[in-house]
Amino acid sequence: MFSYFIRRLLGLLPVLFGVSLLVFTIPRVIGSDPARIMLGERASPESYQRLRLELGLDVPYFLNFKEARTNGVAGLFDAQYPNFLRHALQGDLGKSIFSRIPVVTSLTHFFPATFELTMVAMFIAVVLGVPLGILAALNRGTVIDTTLMFVALAGVSFPVFWLGIIMIYVFAVGLGWLPPSGRLSPTLIFHGTTGFYVLDAILQGRWDVLWNAIRHLILPGIALGTIPLAIIVRMTRSSMLEVLGQDYIRTARAKGVEARSVINKHALRNALLPVVTVIGLSFGQLLSGAILTETVFAWPGIGRFVYDAISARDYPIIQGGVLFVATMFVIVNMVVDLSYAVIDPRIQYT
Repeated sequence: MFSYFIRRLLGLLPVLFGVSLLVFTIPRVIGSDPARIMLGERASPESYQRLRLELGLDVPYFLNFKEARTNGVAGLFDAQYPNFLRHALQGDLGKSIFSRIPVVTSLTHFFPATFELTMVAMFIAVVLGVPLGILAALNRGTVIDTTLMFVALAGVSFPVFWLGIIMIYVFAVGLGWLPPSGRLSPTLIFHGTTGFYVLDAILQGRWDVLWNAIRHLILPGIALGTIPLAIIVRMTRSSMLEVLGQDYIRTARAKGVEARSVINKHALRNALLPVVTVIGLSFGQLLSGAILTETVFAWPGIGRFVYDAISARDYPIIQGGVLFVATMFVIVNMVVDLSYAVIDPRIQYT
C-alpha cells in the first residue's frame, strides 16, 4: 500500500509539470503584455522598460541561450518559465499585476469559502443521491424509477446560473426565507481565525454566526449540488442494477437472507466503487471553483476570484489559480484511488 502511494505521488509530478507548462504558455500565446496592461498605453518607454525588468519579462520564455554563452549551463535556465517553476516549488506563485498582493495569500483567503460551499453541495448530493439511486434500482420500471430518473435528467439539464437565479427570486426575494448572497449578513461583526466561518463560529461559541452562515450556504449549496446529485443518482442506480443481477445476490436470497442485509451488506458494498469514483471527480471539480454559482450568489471563492483575474488579464493570478486548482484535483483523485481498498478488501495495491 505504501509503495503504491509513493508511485501515485510520483505520478502526479508529470501531470502538474504539464499543467504548469500550459498555464504559463497559453496567456503568452495570446500576446498581451502585463507591463503594458499595468501602465497603460500612454506610459513612457523608460517606465515601461523598468517595469518589464522588475517583472522579469526582459528574459526569454523558456531557455536563455544568450546568457548561457556568458555563464554556462546555469545561465541557460535564466528564463521566465524556469524562474516561475522554481518559485512555484518554493510556494511563491507571484504577485497580482494590479493589487501587488501575493497570489498565495489571495488563494489562502478565498479557499475556505469554496471549501465550505463544496462540502455542503457534496453533502446534499451524496446524502440524497445514493439512497435515491438505490430506491430507483429496487423499483426498476415502476413509477418511482421513472420519476427519479426524470428528476435526475432535469437536474443535469438545468443550467446552474438559471437555477440559482430562480432560487434567489423565490426563496430570498419572494418568500424572504433565506439570504440571497454573501457568506454572512453585513450587520454581523465576526472575525474568524481559520477562514471557515462554520468552524470558527463553533470554536468561538458564536451560535448566531453559525446559524447565519448555514442560512447563507443553503441556496448556493443546493444550486451547486444539483448536477452532482443527478449524476450520483444515475450512477448508483446503474451500479446497483448490475450488482443485483449477479449470482451471489440470487444465492443470498435463495438462502433466505433478509432483504435489507442483502442490499446493505452484499449489493451496496460492491456497487459503491463506481459511485465513489463519481463522487471524487465531482468533489474535485467543485473544489476547483464553481464560477457560475459563486458569481450568481456573490460568493467570495476561488472560482470567482480566478474568473475576475481572467477578465482583467491578471496573469500571475491565472497561473497560480489554475495550478492550485489542478493540484487539488489530482490530490482528490489520488485519495479516491486509495479509498478503493477500504471499500472493497479484495483490492490489493502492490
